[in-house]
Amino acid sequence: MPTPISPNAISTERVAARGAPGPARTPASLGLRLPAEWEPHAATWLAWPHNVETWPDRFAAIPPLFCAMVSALHLHERVHICVNDAATGQAVVSRLARSGVAVDRLGVYAIPTNDAWVRDHGPIFVTRSSRDRAGRTELALVDWRFNSWGGKYPPWDLDDAVASHIASRLAIPRFVPGLVLEGGSIDVNGCGTLLTTEACLLHPNRNPALDRQDIEAVLRAFLGVDTIVWLGAGIVGDDTDGHVDDLARFVNPTTVVCAVEDDPLDPNYRPLQDNLARLRRATDQAGRRLTVVPLPMPEPVLSKDTDSPRLPASYANFYIANGLVLVPTYDQPNDRRALDILRGLFPDRRVLGLPCSDLVLGLGAIHCVTMQQPAADGALSENGVE
Repeated sequence: MPTPISPNAISTERVAARGAPGPARTPASLGLRLPAEWEPHAATWLAWPHNVETWPDRFAAIPPLFCAMVSALHLHERVHICVNDAATGQAVVSRLARSGVAVDRLGVYAIPTNDAWVRDHGPIFVTRSSRDRAGRTELALVDWRFNSWGGKYPPWDLDDAVASHIASRLAIPRFVPGLVLEGGSIDVNGCGTLLTTEACLLHPNRNPALDRQDIEAVLRAFLGVDTIVWLGAGIVGDDTDGHVDDLARFVNPTTVVCAVEDDPLDPNYRPLQDNLARLRRATDQAGRRLTVVPLPMPEPVLSKDTDSPRLPASYANFYIANGLVLVPTYDQPNDRRALDILRGLFPDRRVLGLPCSDLVLGLGAIHCVTMQQPAADGALSENGVE
């Protein structure tokens, strides 16, 4: 079982209403920030898949894809994996070893989960660079509330506890804003600018008592950002109410890729054109216009569900690791176009496409099942922390 949270964990259990006193010590007030995904990692976190209901009739295809992800990732950084119990952990390690993974590059933790979407239920790590000559980087995490994308898929109690367990296992401080937020709903350039969507963060099924100004204040206080760029709606089939990691992603401090649909008759055409226009009007934390690179959408990927057959397939759901970018592909002509665009934007990284037609049946892809842990020299010190 996970050990209790360490005594130095930081807890600000309630988000104050506008006009009321806020938390005394927040990450931003202590000089912490959310690094960009391309900055150096210590590890990638995964939650090993086990929920058969997420991929009905196709679950057998999911663990092999996770093996392929770990096989690629472990060559560049450690891979930390949450499993439901020790026996499962031993089976996972054996399976990965048979796939050629060096097991000394793995960290396996008995942290039970309801499902595998660690991007959304896991922690968001923040760092601080010290001003002394040693130049140390210190690590902490933000433990947001998770309510299964607005209460859609109960139960979610185990997922909601994952971040606190990881804080304990890594012995790092934990900030608790009290706000419902998923990691896939935001993207940052590491310099002070954050992307998100109105459809998700302003949806009443997340934080109904908070308005846009309240949410922006919390994002600034707990992620160390200055400028927030709001996009509009998400893509058809996205049960997250519009996560930005299917729409637009920073690829360097000044450049964003934006998913676009070329067919005016496709239902994604108008919302994606609106997001593209918003990005072209947007400026970063220094007041500079962003460079916006269109990224094609795949042709419709369909499920057998007659009520909602369109799946949220998008090439924007890629994951940036040390020396590597993992990109979802769908056995379509646009796979090559998307990979070529991303290879041009990441010339110093290997850009690897992984087939995700089965994974997206669970309504997510590669970015949704990964979470980066930034490189750091140690835990955030207690000096000045309440």
